[in-house]
Amino acid sequence: MNPVVSGALARLGTRLLDAVLPPHCLTCEAEVGQQGTLCGACFSGLSFLTAPLCEHCGVPFRQAAMGPLCPACRARPPAFAAARAALRYDAGAQRLLLPFKYADRTELAGPLARHMARAGAALLDRAELIAPVPLHWRRQLARRYNQAGLLAARLARLSGKPYAPRLLRRIRRTVPLGELGAAEREAALEGAFALGRGTPARIAGRRVLLVDDVLTSGATTEACARLLLAGGAAAVEVLAAARVPDPRIENAITGA
Repeated sequence: MNPVVSGALARLGTRLLDAVLPPHCLTCEAEVGQQGTLCGACFSGLSFLTAPLCEHCGVPFRQAAMGPLCPACRARPPAFAAARAALRYDAGAQRLLLPFKYADRTELAGPLARHMARAGAALLDRAELIAPVPLHWRRQLARRYNQAGLLAARLARLSGKPYAPRLLRRIRRTVPLGELGAAEREAALEGAFALGRGTPARIAGRRVLLVDDVLTSGATTEACARLLLAGGAAAVEVLAAARVPDPRIENAITGA
């Protein structure tokens, strides 16, 4: 069939479907003009991360007077070369990420990846391989998918860069890290990851973009980055859908 005719028929089919089943907001079910989008109220509830940010780990500052690096990166630079996230992990982001992660709303991977691609455009441009933070096989079996893998696959499609889902393996389950101190997190992640079969040959001298859904302390991505660098990667950068801000850094200038 002629491509022009085929495209016209596809657009007509979409319009007819929208007339019978109007598209709804991804989070609140309000009617919207296009499938796979948010209504104005839900979109305005998202907090996009913009400068000023730490140039290294991407944590947001309240004021540019913090300088180029956050105190944590000045004291102990992470193994990864840079990290960025699209959204602040607050109530607005949770309305997208929690159903995506725990309720089989895998269609949310596309919109989230588009936001990530904008936030991490420079990282995507530099990347030579795109890899997800892996889940332990038991957790992935229970959930049926790795949310970081869905995001990484979408980003690879958007950027045209190779998707490498098996660079890393999670060989040991870990306890939740959120309430642990830095030393405890490091100990909990010791030996939790391993390189996949054939990974050293694939990553040798190449830049790897590591993808996750939420950056909290950065301990997990730090452990993965160290392993990839030890395996021969030239550099590792990190891109996430959302970031949990560090209130100690956010409030350092204002004293809030």
